Amino acid sequence: MLKIKNYVKAESLEEAYELNQKRTACVLGGMVWLKMGNRNVTTAIDLSGLGLDTITETEEEFVIGCMTPLRDLELHEGLHAYTHGAMKESLRHIVGVQFRNCATVGGSIWGRFGFSDVLTMFLALDTEVELFKGGRVCLWDFVKMPKDRDILVHIIVKKTPIKTAYLSQRNTKTDFPVLACCVSLSEDGMKAVYGARPSKAFLLEDEENILKDAQTRSEEEKKAAYEKFADYAAKKVPTSGNMRGSAKYRTLLVKVLTRRALEAVGGMSDEN
Repeated sequence: MLKIKNYVKAESLEEAYELNQKRTACVLGGMVWLKMGNRNVTTAIDLSGLGLDTITETEEEFVIGCMTPLRDLELHEGLHAYTHGAMKESLRHIVGVQFRNCATVGGSIWGRFGFSDVLTMFLALDTEVELFKGGRVCLWDFVKMPKDRDILVHIIVKKTPIKTAYLSQRNTKTDFPVLACCVSLSEDGMKAVYGARPSKAFLLEDEENILKDAQTRSEEEKKAAYEKFADYAAKKVPTSGNMRGSAKYRTLLVKVLTRRALEAVGGMSDEN
């Protein structure tokens, strides 16, 4: 059971940061995950009055407030167009619309959950987080950092020219994924991110240049390259088993989802 002694609706980020320095304090997100645990919180800090629930789009980037509901990400036309529908696909299976209206992107990213569709999606993009004291940090570096008492303020997605596809396998429609896979292709090359392995998301890059110049090859050559990289991914991505699936099943999913995602990305035109 979650027990909260004091509740404070912060009037500024500075106030929230000061309150959060106590080990037993807690910054509230959407409360959909936190309320399921057993925890005694001396001070619950609410950021909902600080205007951090919006998505701002500029020519260079998307700036997403930490209190933005997942549903807003799902419906945002700019993110939908930029990610070729991958953002919506990564979110639409998460429980239900009512849940996604409550759950926040900040809570999802800060938690660094291994099962998180949200984290897997953002890791495949050119993403930074803005911390109140720590400033801008690459999302991959943030995931590796130990949790501290800082406050996540914004998630920033740079508009790097990119093609993206997101796929997941679930035992039931609204359950956690058995495996999630997001593939992105840019001028810098291809990268694939795997979530729900069931550990934290794993980044796989094309170190053997299997897909180099794949877009200029014939359809048969591209298909062969995708198959080869899918085999490569199955060997390189670590998996383990839990109640939702065995390590062997997840490794099979790595191969299948990687190939399908590559085929989806390879079929996208530059105008998509």
